[in-house]
Amino acid sequence: MRFRKYHPAGSTTLPRVARAAGAEGIGWVVLSRDAEYIAELRAAFHIPAFVVTADYEEMGRIQGRQLAALLPRGGIVLEIQGPSQSKAASLRHAGLLATKPGNIQLRAVKAHWTEVSAQKTVCSWLALSTSRGTDIVAVCAQDDSMAMGARKAFEQSSHELRQSWLQIPFLGCDGMPKTGQEWVRRGLLTATVLSPPTAPVAIDLIASFLHHGTMPPPRTLTESKSIPDIEMLGRNARAANVFS
Repeated sequence: MRFRKYHPAGSTTLPRVARAAGAEGIGWVVLSRDAEYIAELRAAFHIPAFVVTADYEEMGRIQGRQLAALLPRGGIVLEIQGPSQSKAASLRHAGLLATKPGNIQLRAVKAHWTEVSAQKTVCSWLALSTSRGTDIVAVCAQDDSMAMGARKAFEQSSHELRQSWLQIPFLGCDGMPKTGQEWVRRGLLTATVLSPPTAPVAIDLIASFLHHGTMPPPRTLTESKSIPDIEMLGRNARAANVFS
């Protein structure tokens, strides 16, 4: 049994290529993205075709819990979202809405999953007259690079509240060891959400199939977690008495 492993960078998951692979008896794995044709592929060609992806909605739910721990008094949070067409962005936002307390209000702006785009977006937002009277108590970005871009925008601001803005929590997402986790250790980000790599999970599922004939499930979600954990965030916030 041969396999093709695909990690889509764009909006397509190559359904035609997947069907061609299936017709040749080649197993098919999609990483970090859902593919609606997986069930059809498995039924038509009886091959191990499956998806391993992050639970994007749970990542948003974790961010909502982080905000609840950090901001017991609530307030206005600037949310940096990914592009409108991104399903991951919409799922993370839905998860955040599901768990954030009612006393936390969101002001959303959109960027493109990069530090530069988020920095530019937040700089533009800060230049609006409507933002001048908005008392932001935290920044919550849908990935770590955008959280850092937002932080740089606040650092460059000439607003009189610049110094107080830099003391608020900055939350990111993805939690890679050399970026998000390192930025949390250095105090540049208050917290992140770890999204484990999908490839090792897929390799384990493939190995189990090759050695034991165990058919992988059509869809496997990786398990995300808060860094630091939610209880520690709450303890730190209460001890500092800064964010509440």
